[in-house]
Amino acid sequence: MNGYALLAAAIVCEIFATSMLKASAGFSRLIPSILFVVVMGASFYALSQALTQIPLSIAYAIWSGLGTALTALVALLVWKESINIYTIAGIVLIIIGVVLLNLKGAGH
Repeated sequence: MNGYALLAAAIVCEIFATSMLKASAGFSRLIPSILFVVVMGASFYALSQALTQIPLSIAYAIWSGLGTALTALVALLVWKESINIYTIAGIVLIIIGVVLLNLKGAGH
């Protein structure tokens, strides 16, 4: 499988798992807690497989950066958490960092 497809799967799993972490209410709810552990494990597995084809610095920047940005969006839309200018600025800076790391990777 293509490294970037594996990375995309890892990101989707991470976002879902993080949402299950919120739903677990501090691991006091069984089903969301189990889903978190299983799906986060799947995320790490997909990320590890992606790393066989994508440099670590690029893959991890994309995985953590997009995961963070998209999780913030899920928090806003699903969990109705508030967002402010600092949150938006932080997400923009994360995205800029991911883009810069990818430009660095493309030029090596």
